[in-house]
Amino acid sequence: MIHSILIANRGEIAVRIVRACRDLGIRSVVVYSTVDKDTLAVQLADEAVCIGPPSTSESYLNSKNIIAAACLKRCDAIHPGVGFLSENAEFAREVEHAGLIFIGPKSETIALLGNKVAARATALSCNLPITPGSSSEITDLSDALATAERIGFPIILKAACGGGGRGMRIVYEASGLGSALQIAKKEALAFFGDGSVHMERYLENPRHLEIQLLSDGKGTVLHLGERDCSVQKNHQKLLEESPSPILSPSMREKMCSDSVKLFEKLKYRGAGTVEYLVDGDNYYFMEVNARLQVEHPVSEMVSFIDLVKAQIEIANGKKLSLQQKDVVLSGHSLECRINGMSAGKITKLNFPSGPHVRVDSYLTQGSSLSPYYDPLIAKIIVHTPFRDETIQVMLRALSEVVIEGLDTNLEEQKLLIGSRAFRSGRFGTDLYTKLCEKMEKKNHG
Repeated sequence: MIHSILIANRGEIAVRIVRACRDLGIRSVVVYSTVDKDTLAVQLADEAVCIGPPSTSESYLNSKNIIAAACLKRCDAIHPGVGFLSENAEFAREVEHAGLIFIGPKSETIALLGNKVAARATALSCNLPITPGSSSEITDLSDALATAERIGFPIILKAACGGGGRGMRIVYEASGLGSALQIAKKEALAFFGDGSVHMERYLENPRHLEIQLLSDGKGTVLHLGERDCSVQKNHQKLLEESPSPILSPSMREKMCSDSVKLFEKLKYRGAGTVEYLVDGDNYYFMEVNARLQVEHPVSEMVSFIDLVKAQIEIANGKKLSLQQKDVVLSGHSLECRINGMSAGKITKLNFPSGPHVRVDSYLTQGSSLSPYYDPLIAKIIVHTPFRDETIQVMLRALSEVVIEGLDTNLEEQKLLIGSRAFRSGRFGTDLYTKLCEKMEKKNHG
């Protein structure tokens, strides 16, 4: 049984996990870098351990220090949160070898899904639709040219072992393929320690949808519906909603069924997400995120299921008590990510409250946004019975946000949420770019 959990992360997700531990009566231990010593997670946890200086390689990516801290504090398990080591198969193996419980999938599952080429092959074996692409790593320019000729331009090069827009390049014609391949490989190596890339047909302006799943590894796999993550800036998600305003009931049922089938084949354990691109009436498997995701709150709001608690209970060896028929998805939820555009001290801070509003953050007035880590300040989440109502409540919530001392994307989010295109629900991944172009023309008009 898990009595004590070490949280190997920082920021709002560390706070989120501390609170889940408190609800379950489990002792929480948070690790922190020297620059994070006064953050909210450190204050709320039962204990905290400094694991190194601000540099991520010496702190939040330092697996040896993290496992040593877990052993020192007599923890039973490690929760990796999101990002950092959460999808690192070697870290999961090290945790298992240390006799600790890794709160997430088995290390071999993470290793399989962490390679996009292997993940696509697994999806194909379950008869999931995939975009035309390479069946293995792109080795050199001649290989790239031959593959591109077979699948047709435009194509996209992706880091085989990464994500988040890093190691990714879109190419529209053969003349640009050589330089794009070099840049993609270089970025992949720098950010993920692996320079391998693969190639897929590039879908212009699709929708980006993902299915949230829970699986106990004992035969029960549940889906919690979909999230629409189509509003992006440079392949980075800006806001998410559930359910998607464009998905038909029949396509939703098929996507959820395919996702469950894939997790059953994998004998998956824990929370995970299957990501898809939707192009008209067709959808295509993209990847699996073998971890909790930043946008998980919208799925929690529509399903009334606490995903972090579920992760912990599954890791504790419990079988899911629910069946799919017991999962009732209700209402509409929307999440806006409020990011800092620069590091610095927050001199004045006010987050929204009131009916239908949830805020996930780790910052308080007087605290600082560090230049060393992700610029996320807060996630503003709203849940009401209807999409139009949710949008209006979100606009109200955003109008209450006050952040002084540094620049943020708050006004950008208000523009996106209030736009006619977003309200219509009929948009693709180019919504942000189109709105920026529209504003630029207006400013120069």
